Amino acid sequence: MKRLFLICIIGVWTGVMSLMAQASQPHFGVPFDFPLYLSGNFGELRSNHFHGGLDFKTQGVVGKSLLAIADGYISKVTVTSGGYGNALYLTHDNGYTSVHGHLDRFLPEIAELVHKKQYDEQAFAVTLEFAPDEFRFRQGEVVAYAGNTGYSFGPHLHMEIRETATNEPIDPLQFYKDKITDNIAPRATRIMVYGCVNTSISQSSLSTPITLRPQQLRDTPLLAWGRISTAISANDYMNGTHNNYGVRYVRLYVDDRLVSSSDVGRFSFDENRLINSWTDYAEQRTTGRWYMRASIAENNDLRMLRADDNRGWVIIDEERDYHFRYELEDLHGNRSTYRFVVRGKRMEIPSRLPRYHYLMDASRDSRFYTQGFELWMPQGTLFDDVELDYAVLPSESDQADIYQLATMRIPLRRAAEITLPTHKGESVDGSKLYVARVDGKRRIYCGGTYRYGRITANVTELGSYTVCADTVAPRITPIGSTSWRKQGRVVCRIADGETGIRDYRGTIDGRWVLFKYSSKNARLTCDLRAEGIGPGRHQVEIRVTDMRGNVRVVSFEL
Repeated sequence: MKRLFLICIIGVWTGVMSLMAQASQPHFGVPFDFPLYLSGNFGELRSNHFHGGLDFKTQGVVGKSLLAIADGYISKVTVTSGGYGNALYLTHDNGYTSVHGHLDRFLPEIAELVHKKQYDEQAFAVTLEFAPDEFRFRQGEVVAYAGNTGYSFGPHLHMEIRETATNEPIDPLQFYKDKITDNIAPRATRIMVYGCVNTSISQSSLSTPITLRPQQLRDTPLLAWGRISTAISANDYMNGTHNNYGVRYVRLYVDDRLVSSSDVGRFSFDENRLINSWTDYAEQRTTGRWYMRASIAENNDLRMLRADDNRGWVIIDEERDYHFRYELEDLHGNRSTYRFVVRGKRMEIPSRLPRYHYLMDASRDSRFYTQGFELWMPQGTLFDDVELDYAVLPSESDQADIYQLATMRIPLRRAAEITLPTHKGESVDGSKLYVARVDGKRRIYCGGTYRYGRITANVTELGSYTVCADTVAPRITPIGSTSWRKQGRVVCRIADGETGIRDYRGTIDGRWVLFKYSSKNARLTCDLRAEGIGPGRHQVEIRVTDMRGNVRVVSFEL
């Protein structure tokens, strides 16, 4: 009887604790009154950042009513030409904040305040913040309308849920698992194997990692000796869509021992750049394919990653088969497994000449100076120690030399400072000079400050750099000017071929007027009726400045 009583007490206690845990979980309603489908999920791998929320499909149209997902108040709205476009921040009473991006429009009372702020600041991009008692709402109330503004290439809603106290985004899908059908497991497409110093993989050079499909690895064991690591390229999928998504859980086992794992359920915005160390940065920048590494760099403290004492590297030092197993799992519990064998075989280690006189130590400040070129990397800039492959390469015609730091692009944890001699560019106004990253024949603007024959800029990767000059003003091209009067709007495309647009200004009859700018198609648009421009002849002037201060001014009679 005592044992039965004890079992009953334990059962009741377990039930109570389960109910308490469920009660402590915040409840969120749906953002729309129609079935939910995703075009993007939380934590997807993006350039220099993780995707911070869910992208909800809006049935291919703009203007769908956005519903508040919990009680609270409107705390902030932002308007930008790229990024989230029109964005609404809702601070909820349950300790969380939801962020809604790419909106078509705000509620009329909010839109009026935004418009006034834009004229007060004479700027399209503005931010407004509100007190808790200004715009209260209840769950299920309409708070805005979904759209396609900002850096969005199709109608959808980007929605984040952040912990208000820390401003850290968490995976919103955990609150909508019962609203979104998913019985499809993640799938891997490729596995990459890396070696390091004193390692041989199938007697190949270590300078090029080996990339194989899971089927190839399963059928033919890979021969290796030394210290190796792996990376996997994989996507998740869901019912009712043709999209692919990021994988929530990735686990690597070797001989049934957990070597490393990832759980993409939460991150801080300060951790965004750490994505470049977790993934194969050079491969992604070259081929566009994402690989998630099993090994963790010494200076990568991304919290979603876990590894054993070897930081995810596997020591192959016995002549036997090592059984690798990748497990991929989504938040709905769908799981896939990929197995392969690495066969330990003692082999000759490929010879390699070190370049230790160019070694950059990740644990301390590093400075490299030669021939007027200087690289400065404070402690914490590098993810791992780096051996520079420095060389000065001649450029075409009379252009400046190219300064090579690495033959493949190496990401940095934070920006480094480089200084280049201008040499052949000394005849040009120093304010027009800039540092550019060399990508084949392309030159990518990195900014820079000119001083006494040298130019200094901050860069976020080790690659190849040179000095360029931009003396050409931006272009302003009218679009459909013959129909401006009929459509009641002025539309122009603005572009700069070298350094990019810094700012613009539009006036009508000498008065500043709101021109909306979309960075995704480089268009300026002025809605004449909305801005109070009535019938009659008007003089339109648009002034555009690029990043090196070159200015173009164009006038039109309307």
